[in-house]
Amino acid sequence: MLITRECDYGVRIVRALAKGEKMCVNQVCEQEGLTPAFVYKILKKLEKKDIVKSFRGSNGGYALKRSIEELTLLDIYLAVEPDFYMIECMNPGKPCVHNREDCGCKVHKELERIQNVLLKELSAKSIGEIMAGTVSEEKE
Repeated sequence: MLITRECDYGVRIVRALAKGEKMCVNQVCEQEGLTPAFVYKILKKLEKKDIVKSFRGSNGGYALKRSIEELTLLDIYLAVEPDFYMIECMNPGKPCVHNREDCGCKVHKELERIQNVLLKELSAKSIGEIMAGTVSEEKE
């Protein structure tokens, strides 16, 4: 699946840290109902992509390194799952055998269009906007 459990947990971790306060892993786990081993794994990925920062020592913990006003769902998903594709054939590293240059696959082309729309939508609102609920929905 495109949006994995790890991606979901990444968003939940950012949500827990959204107030700007430093939190220990146990606090994040308690607030979001997550397990420490999984949270540590995801925090390492988020830290590697400069979304969170860690503090060592007895008063250690984690805090957001970037503002929730500049972070999007796509930022978090890509930090947690760099190979973020709807299906495997969308990954350029694993080309679809049915989508050759001599005869392009029409299904692949449609999925590619949908993937592009999804990526655009996942980056359309900041986490801050989503959490505040202040962005008005587009009217039809």
